[in-house]
Amino acid sequence: MIINTDFIRRIKWRNFVYFAQETFKSLKRNGFMTVASISTVTVSVLILGSFLLLFINSNHIASHLENSVQISVYMKNDTREDQINIIGSEIAALPGVTEIKTVSKEEAMERFKKRLGENAGILDALEDNPLPYSFDVHVDTPERITEIIPKIQGMRHVETARYGKEVVEQLFQFTKVLRYGGILLICLMALGTLFIIVNTIRLTVFARRREISIMKYVGATDWFIRWPFMLEGITIGVLGAVLSAVLLQIGYGAVITKIQSALAFLPIMGKWPLMIWLWLLLLFIGGGIGALGSYISLRKFLQV
Repeated sequence: MIINTDFIRRIKWRNFVYFAQETFKSLKRNGFMTVASISTVTVSVLILGSFLLLFINSNHIASHLENSVQISVYMKNDTREDQINIIGSEIAALPGVTEIKTVSKEEAMERFKKRLGENAGILDALEDNPLPYSFDVHVDTPERITEIIPKIQGMRHVETARYGKEVVEQLFQFTKVLRYGGILLICLMALGTLFIIVNTIRLTVFARRREISIMKYVGATDWFIRWPFMLEGITIGVLGAVLSAVLLQIGYGAVITKIQSALAFLPIMGKWPLMIWLWLLLLFIGGGIGALGSYISLRKFLQV
């Protein structure tokens, strides 16, 4: 049996044109419902996008705090300079160490004076600098710290190695709660958005239930009936996502400008390329939820 591929392509193209025409007619015919649906999707995706931006920035701040944790290695007072260089090389060779900085006795004194602030004058009475040489050690992941500390403390001429154990452990707990809590909240918001869109599209499907029944009785397949509604749902979802993305882009730009002027030390993510990824994600979410909402809404009315 010879299959005419051109004929099949023409049928598929006609079906696509039919689905597109039906989608456009439905959106135009139900103008008020279309506007209401797009508005609902816009608000829902806007809230979801806001939580996404909050979660992304919270995760970014948490990562910045984790990466800023360092190990302070203090040497014994009688350690010679050549021994300090050897110890520095040994620490730098440890797995996970990404950066090591030698802090001289003079630099350590300057840091101490800055901490004391107005009371730094009390140090002028000292004849000798009692502060030891030290190293600031950075690692690739915060979890490495507990592995590296015992190795450093076991080295010759090392007095002690500290990293603020209590603060770091609390920081790890905080960032863990922030990440998992944020993911859970995003999932709940996505489900809430899907629920709203499903019920919004269901009103459109309900208004055309007689048309669906007639098409079923004359032999139309479920997918032939479903496609125009799904395209309609995708269109509504994408348009709502575009509007919400525009509002988020304007709002986020204004917010980060104020934050950067008032709290310059806070590591907030810049507008670009974050907004590009947010646009793509929201368009995917809007179109996907619109299609899924239409699919779910039609299930009951296709059972004829």
